[in-house]
Amino acid sequence: MIRLCNIYKNLGDFQLKNINLNIEDNEYFVILGPTGTGKTVILEVIAGMYKPDQGEVWLNDRNVTTEYPESRHIGFVYQDYMLFPHLTVQENIIFALKLKHTATTVMKQKLEQITTLLHIGKLLKRYPATLSGGEQQRVSLARALVAEPEVLLLDEPLSALDPHTKEVFQQELKNIHGQIKTTTIHITHDFNEALVLADRVGVMFNGEIVQVGSPEEVFQKPRSQFVAEFVGMDNIFSGDLIDEDGVKYVHIGPVRIHVVSNLIGRVRVAFRSEDIIIAEDKLFSSAQNTLPARIAEIIPRGPVFKVVLDAGISLVALITRQAIDKMNLEPGKNVWAVFKTTAVHVF
Repeated sequence: MIRLCNIYKNLGDFQLKNINLNIEDNEYFVILGPTGTGKTVILEVIAGMYKPDQGEVWLNDRNVTTEYPESRHIGFVYQDYMLFPHLTVQENIIFALKLKHTATTVMKQKLEQITTLLHIGKLLKRYPATLSGGEQQRVSLARALVAEPEVLLLDEPLSALDPHTKEVFQQELKNIHGQIKTTTIHITHDFNEALVLADRVGVMFNGEIVQVGSPEEVFQKPRSQFVAEFVGMDNIFSGDLIDEDGVKYVHIGPVRIHVVSNLIGRVRVAFRSEDIIIAEDKLFSSAQNTLPARIAEIIPRGPVFKVVLDAGISLVALITRQAIDKMNLEPGKNVWAVFKTTAVHVF
């Protein structure tokens, strides 16, 4: 287990503030947040590169706050790989084992195991400059794992990869973690990585952890406007929540949205663009929120389209090209925006 207790670190123009975090054994934990919010600094505090000004770092019931990095049994993979350019792949991987004077037979066995796991056995005689980004990342990961660390820290490990290689490597990371079970902290600004990899997610903003939960909890039930915006919720509004004979509505200007909530008074609501159905005719269904709307704009977004709707408030829906063609959707067309009460998160 990793425990960060009331961590504070002042770096002049930036501070980590009141970081309290528990990460379980064998957990794959993703710290998610925008660039410059302190994600890497948290990893460096755990690794011992920074000593906190206040607070404690615990690894497996051992207070390591004042211990040197080399005594913490931690593997660290930086986003720029940090491979030694003058050493071969094999020499890079076994570098730490040589420093520990590991027996040659043990070193050979560990090298074979880790290169088999990461499918890089054919690269051993090559130098880093001859490798692709994905190959360099595998070598960097192998170097961190070959020493069998108690904790693996990954600093934006996929940020330099092209989209296809990134998708492949995400699955490899997931499979590797499933096999070796090393407690892992992975930092990123890409919430799709968190969805694929994380057991739990911690969202970070301005030096603080602002929400922790499962990917489903964080992405569907954000606790603040920042988290809602960061995880890609396009539809975020403020309004007054009113109970009308046991049925609750949020009034947002001229629009009334049916919600399920224990709150009352001034609130925010958020719902995902993919939860909105666009219909040509009014639907009578369990969705409960059916608003007349006019299409204001249709914007391509890769394999889907972002449809901006004027429903008295501006709504955003995501739909496929097939749906656009089938309904002959175009700016100015009148439609209905339909979404379930349970899709609306109130906070």
